[in-house]
Amino acid sequence: MAGLLFFCGVIPGRVAIAQASAMQQKKSVDGRTIPALMLSDFHFDPFHDPGKVLRLVDAPVSEWDAILSEPASRDQEQALAALQRTCGARGFDTSYALFQSSLEAVRAQASGARFVTVSGDLIAHNFACRFLNLVPGKTPSDYAEFVEKTMDYVMGELHRSMPGVPVYATLGNNDSGCGDYRMDANSAFLAAAGKIVLQGLPASAEKRRALASFAEGGFYSVTMAAPMRRTRLIVLNDLFMSRNYETCGGKQDLTEAAREMTWLGKELDAARRQGQRVWVLGHIPPGVDVYATVKKMKDACGGAGPAMFLSSEELAETLAKHADVVRLGIFAHTHMDELRLVGPEGAGRKASAKEMVAVKMVAAISPVNGNRPSFTLAKVDPAGATLVDYAVVVASNSTGVGTSWAREYDYSEAYGEASFSPAALERLLGEFKDDPEAKTEKSQAFIRYFVAGDGSSLIKPLWPEYVCALSRVTSKGFEACACSARR
Repeated sequence: MAGLLFFCGVIPGRVAIAQASAMQQKKSVDGRTIPALMLSDFHFDPFHDPGKVLRLVDAPVSEWDAILSEPASRDQEQALAALQRTCGARGFDTSYALFQSSLEAVRAQASGARFVTVSGDLIAHNFACRFLNLVPGKTPSDYAEFVEKTMDYVMGELHRSMPGVPVYATLGNNDSGCGDYRMDANSAFLAAAGKIVLQGLPASAEKRRALASFAEGGFYSVTMAAPMRRTRLIVLNDLFMSRNYETCGGKQDLTEAAREMTWLGKELDAARRQGQRVWVLGHIPPGVDVYATVKKMKDACGGAGPAMFLSSEELAETLAKHADVVRLGIFAHTHMDELRLVGPEGAGRKASAKEMVAVKMVAAISPVNGNRPSFTLAKVDPAGATLVDYAVVVASNSTGVGTSWAREYDYSEAYGEASFSPAALERLLGEFKDDPEAKTEKSQAFIRYFVAGDGSSLIKPLWPEYVCALSRVTSKGFEACACSARR
């Protein structure tokens, strides 16, 4: 995970559910919209109770819930603290109690959702270190198998919580059988992971094609189920595109990123010919890594350029070139509640809203960065394949014990926009840019909700640079926006 907040055995208690949202009470608010659920960055930690890990390794996934729900081991707190120190952990990921609490909240507040998106990172940080310390003597294939079992458990529990509801998921940089940001194409791990990720989709020729492309590179394309109309979901494995990507052998290699981008272009061109609308689902967003950039702003504005999430700008450029068919991008990775606007950024050229793609970045279930766990309830127009509105639901604490989940804010109420469209985001980001000291209600709302459940002013000191990154996703575009004052 690379984001702005880098600096910076218990049994789940009964969740106290807040007043049910309007999106839960009825499937369609105004006859034109449907509810959906957006999740990301579970980072489930099966090592939270180290005393249970050997049993989990030996047990089938069908027995995991029984093991994890048992009372905590006698030395659970001490053993976990020692593991955290050994692995240099910066915080705690999602425990069994928190995971089950989040699912209970989802069942209560998103029971009417017509589909679910999961933007990657199913497994905990420092996964390899934790496994090697608690399960010594195992082989790389043993490690990959435990990663697969953990992913299977997370996806299986989600499917049981949302029975019959399509779940569209992608991999995150942690979801690998050989280490964070590491992966090999055409691997046994990808073949196994594809069966886990796509397990809830109905058997069809399209699913067989999706399984085949997943086994090759971890990406796939499917038609979204009704009531979505003529909408194709293109799911990326943008780990290959990351600036941190390495093969399982530790080598940098751009081959798979290039192959995936060729595939993406063909899928988008085909959707255009067939008159389809497209949603693009990934984990690592295109654009500027603001935290890494601001740390060395002098270098960024002195010719070195900003730090980027991806190894090239091709994804942003491809989305912009297909803005006529791409209705929404969904990403995550930073763990924060964010948005971005992707469009052409040529020198001296002002792009129209029709040339732009709105991107929603979904906040995390994991509280590892000091945020409280959250998920997003979306309101979608299935006829136009557009995101109309959303609400962020936040946990009262990060433990999952005695935890209540309540709506923190609604996009439409906070920002006064009737849709999450490129035109709406262009207006909103324009207001942000005209408010460099973050004095307006909308700027203050964005800052307040950026860290779910926190309300801190974390990004206020770097507000002008941060705002530039929201709508300038290329290196030159960001420099032109953020460095002009410094020059």
